[in-house]
Amino acid sequence: MTSSAQPLKSGAREAHPEHLGHVIFIAAAAAMGGFLFGYDSAVINGAVEAIRDRYDIGSAALAQVIAIALIGCAIGAATAGRIADRIGRIRCMQISAVLFTVSAVGSALPFALYDLAFWRVIGGFAIGMASVIGPAYIAEVAPAAYRGRLGSFQQAAIVIGIAISQLVNWGILNAAGGDQRGKLMGLEAWQVMLGVMVIPAVLYGLLSFAIPESPRFLISAGKDARAREVLREVEGDNVDLDARVAEIEHAMKSEHKSVFKDLLGGTFFFKPIVWVGIGLSVFQQFVGINVAFYYSSTLWQSVGVDPSESFFYSFTTSIINIVGTVIAMIFVDRIGRKPLALIGSVGMVIGLGLEAWAFSFDLVDGKLPATQGWVALIAAHVFVLFFALSWGVVVWVFLGEMFPNKIRAAALGVAASAQWIANWAITASFPSLADWNLSMTYVIYTVFAALSIPFVLKFVTETKGKTLEEMG
Repeated sequence: MTSSAQPLKSGAREAHPEHLGHVIFIAAAAAMGGFLFGYDSAVINGAVEAIRDRYDIGSAALAQVIAIALIGCAIGAATAGRIADRIGRIRCMQISAVLFTVSAVGSALPFALYDLAFWRVIGGFAIGMASVIGPAYIAEVAPAAYRGRLGSFQQAAIVIGIAISQLVNWGILNAAGGDQRGKLMGLEAWQVMLGVMVIPAVLYGLLSFAIPESPRFLISAGKDARAREVLREVEGDNVDLDARVAEIEHAMKSEHKSVFKDLLGGTFFFKPIVWVGIGLSVFQQFVGINVAFYYSSTLWQSVGVDPSESFFYSFTTSIINIVGTVIAMIFVDRIGRKPLALIGSVGMVIGLGLEAWAFSFDLVDGKLPATQGWVALIAAHVFVLFFALSWGVVVWVFLGEMFPNKIRAAALGVAASAQWIANWAITASFPSLADWNLSMTYVIYTVFAALSIPFVLKFVTETKGKTLEEMG
């Protein structure tokens, strides 16, 4: 599944003002998948310690339950494009919404640990689908003049979803008297946290009935008349519809369907540019960013922070994540991808290094000493800020731009798969590593952040201001 190609020199592609509001609504509705992506990814943060206590499991087993959703993510992301090409983008969104809903209900009402793990995988599959369908659909529907800004809705929705999940978790915890296993509506608080996702999931499903199918899919399915109607909806009445349909058909016929073997070559199996993409994906995860979103409540409680305060800090961290993402969206086209990545790496080294230093001190009365506690808290926010304003956005921009046309789709798939695998490795290892030595765990993340600097300097080429055709 690919987004629409660069336009030929046909008619205007810019939506008239009276159509822009409708286009924004369509993009925002599609981006609800991104919101659920962020929400479902991070909501587990509020349930980690309660799950450990409820099922009396150790760190290794707990980590597998948390990380197993990423297996579903990888499968969902790998199959979503083919599903969408067969049955349409809208039907794919509706399937994703149903899976999100079923996963939320199942996760809220598990009868055993393996049952909870199963529903986590189902939710992960929905996340994987949403991660592919949202950006592709928006790119195919949005007029060229607004595609970049409308495309950013997906990333904005993800970080807002993360923040809202932490705010909801905090509110539910307080309603349950500060106890993650406290009773609320006949369930334990953590179950309610996981179940609340039913609300945005149902909303996503309902919104999918209010937006049109992608013109690209409609044309591929032989529904040219309906494609013309949608193009008129989003691009205005003055566009030459026959030219636009011909343009899309020409782009689809001329596309090269890249396959895995196209990526092979060079000294080490893959072509060098593919390894650069894999490296960017791995470094993005190996700095430990998802520890901040999956385990931050557990982390703060492990150093003596009250549960209610730890949930609040998880929320403030996700607000910082939103701020950083907005900064990246403003500056990625102004100062370039590579400088932004380097700035982020330096900031992450400082933040992670300070966290490693703070966590190296022994607890006093079950808490970090006051100075180290404040340093750890501020450093955690610094780390998330610098990640969000750089690697959180820049890596996806690089992956969308850096590969030659003839291998772009396949190379992006391999790089994205590497990212899910690296995400799983960090998520599955953190509880056991933290039990071993929390400070040294953060030293490891600091080392990866530091290594990302020479990696970017030596191997990554700036893509700012270049057309996709210039990539080879």
